[in-house]
Amino acid sequence: MADAYPRPQLVRPNWTSLNGKWQFTFDNEQRYDLPMRPVQWTSEILVPFPPESQTSGIGDRGFHLACWYQREFDCMPGDDRVLLHFGAVDYKATVWVNGHRVAIHEGGHSPFSADITSALDPSGKQTVTVHAEDDPHDLAKPRGKQDWQLEAHSIWYPRTTGIWQTVWIERVPKTYIHKLQWTPHFEGFEIGCAVFVHGDPEDNLSVEVEIRHGDKVLAYDLYKVIGNEAHRKIGLSDPGIDDSRNELLWSPERPTLLDARITLRRDGQVLDEVTSYTAMRSVAISRDRFMLNGRPYHLRLVLDQGYWEDTLMTAPDDDALKRDVELAKEMGFNGVRKHQKIEDPRYLYWADKLGLMVWEEMPSAYRFTAKAITRMVHEWTEVIERDYSHPCIVVWVPFNESWGVPNLMSTQSHRNAVEALYHLTRTLDTTRPVIGNDGWEAAATDIIGIHDYDADPEKIKARYSDKTQELFDRRRPGGRILTLDGYPHRGQPIMLTEFGGIAFVKPQQNEGNTWGYSVANEQKQFATKYRKLLEVVNTTVMFSGFCYTQFTDTFQEANGLLYADRTPKFPIEQIHAATKSARYGFDGHPVPAEKDGDQAELAGNAE
Repeated sequence: MADAYPRPQLVRPNWTSLNGKWQFTFDNEQRYDLPMRPVQWTSEILVPFPPESQTSGIGDRGFHLACWYQREFDCMPGDDRVLLHFGAVDYKATVWVNGHRVAIHEGGHSPFSADITSALDPSGKQTVTVHAEDDPHDLAKPRGKQDWQLEAHSIWYPRTTGIWQTVWIERVPKTYIHKLQWTPHFEGFEIGCAVFVHGDPEDNLSVEVEIRHGDKVLAYDLYKVIGNEAHRKIGLSDPGIDDSRNELLWSPERPTLLDARITLRRDGQVLDEVTSYTAMRSVAISRDRFMLNGRPYHLRLVLDQGYWEDTLMTAPDDDALKRDVELAKEMGFNGVRKHQKIEDPRYLYWADKLGLMVWEEMPSAYRFTAKAITRMVHEWTEVIERDYSHPCIVVWVPFNESWGVPNLMSTQSHRNAVEALYHLTRTLDTTRPVIGNDGWEAAATDIIGIHDYDADPEKIKARYSDKTQELFDRRRPGGRILTLDGYPHRGQPIMLTEFGGIAFVKPQQNEGNTWGYSVANEQKQFATKYRKLLEVVNTTVMFSGFCYTQFTDTFQEANGLLYADRTPKFPIEQIHAATKSARYGFDGHPVPAEKDGDQAELAGNAE
């Protein structure tokens, strides 16, 4: 299968994937230091799969401080520029082309690029070398679910070292479109368009923007570039009539995307041209409800770790990313919470295209230091910049369960960190809600997220009856209070953002190597437990949404609705019905239930 274009919202035709076989070696003793001490290569690796994965050809999950990569590629110098892009390298990357250092980047989940034009060899034969430092014991860096013990334990999984997303080159003009940013303005039926230009200083630059819905042109205009940027609100013709208006709105039930073409000109001459897409949709909080396109919308999310058995955090291919989006929808969910992982942009593309909302969550560090917070701020800023324009992303989550800020109740600096990241996120993106710290001990936040793995549906029902003040005065699971002193509940939406975690394994599987928050011993029991739990959560008035744990089994965690190979643990139409609290008998025949989808109709997008 050919590599899919890795940056789906800024597309050019002239690009080349550098995925494939590279030379590789670990370097735990720091033996090599280009250009003084050349690297001795010991093996080959299949990029972009990390060396801990079986698919990479290495399959080594031991402790390694650093590793080296190298490959040759063909690229003739010309009158244009050549950019080298890395989707993600964990954790600190140094890159050389033909022995010339072209980039240093820190942050294991965010992309970086280098203009390698001046480093190209005139012969057209080029060599790229990458050094990746990734101390497996460093708990002060954002690492998400990557284990610091030799063997994966509890809720942590095998490490990911080095290159784990696509590497690619593209040719661009000397002056080119570097970045696009799309901002829907639902109230005025406008699309904000920001175009950022890099390259040689140029006068008389302009950008031409065309937005289409199918064959219909919605907007076509020309804007002057001032200071290497052009910012405009583009008014779309508001049909006025709800049915016609709703055809242009994005939602999980009707994921309408608007195609865009952006052309950079100088005195009318075309310098650069890219294609992109955007969408008209709004997400907001109104009192105790999450709002989509100005109407209350009930969130049905599933927690997704984003791992595969043989490839770890890297998807096997683009079809696997697409299939995960399809499976979430087939199980009745309208969104996912990507847990402790910044997912590949191709996943976000499929979520945009197929209609699946995404909560994006920053991978945690597990030690509170000034360096840890500095690293997190830097990387989170890059992540928001990368993913800002994706309509599927509806909530940002900087912290989870006080990880990295363990003393929120007693230490002001820990509180300051959560508040700072909350306000930084709201500053960088004014259009989406932010959960400062999901699970408990909330301070600055737009949504109160609660994590509660009680396996008894009746206890869940009783605990979250409509007695809000009593709820916030009591302590929750784990001995944690829901809101910190000085941050009373201000009427924000309350959501059960982790619950369930019911473990069920195949009969032939060794149950001693797996675990969950509760256990089902056979398929029918598992299906019944899930259905009863979801009935309670779906009908609890206090909740404006939920996130069930979890999407798939993930290594030792056997609490997925799907096995690790993505096959369902009971018929997927029954999972779908239970998720939405419709009813199916265990034989698969539907039992009449009340009409579902009223919230989708309110949002202007009936299923």
